[in-house]
Amino acid sequence: MELRSKQIILSMLFFGLAIILIFAFSSNVAKVILSNYAPGMFWLMNLFIVVLGAHRSFAYEKEFDAFSILISSPVDRGIIFIAKWISGFLFITITQLVIFIPFFKLLLLDIPLETFLFISTALLINLAIMAVANLVSGIVIRSNFSEILLPLLLFPLLSPLIIAATKISKSIINLESFAIWNVWVLIVASVVVIFGLAGYALFDHIVEE
Repeated sequence: MELRSKQIILSMLFFGLAIILIFAFSSNVAKVILSNYAPGMFWLMNLFIVVLGAHRSFAYEKEFDAFSILISSPVDRGIIFIAKWISGFLFITITQLVIFIPFFKLLLLDIPLETFLFISTALLINLAIMAVANLVSGIVIRSNFSEILLPLLLFPLLSPLIIAATKISKSIINLESFAIWNVWVLIVASVVVIFGLAGYALFDHIVEE
């Protein structure tokens, strides 16, 4: 469906570019100061993109109560969670790859020298973010107020993860030693394992009426 309509990726992409333009036109500080805040701005932008993408992903099945048909299919419901997890990871990763260069160029910042390391850690962070986002989305999908409940539940849960992501990206941009920021990578990896296993094990109970 997404390959045909491209609704999720395009909405995430345009929303991300709009946030970048807001940052670019509203920031009137020195380049050194802006570079210190750039990692936080990057992941804050991704936080809003994730909320939009996660809601749109589950909204596909919410129409005409297709989600009930999906969970009644003869497969383990944990597999449905993993499929949602992987698809959401692909959506946010594609969006990030497209807006990565515009983010730094529009803010008049230098692209990180350790670009491969920056992208590699971002992939791990994306896995953690989507594990949490899909678990929360599965909880609120049946609610009539899912548009409101999703950000209210998701923002507090993702806040520690966004902080860790900001610390990792800032350390990579500043070319700091891995020994200084490896603890933040361990935190992100722990979130991937904990929420990934929790989502797979609990999704059967979460999607019950």
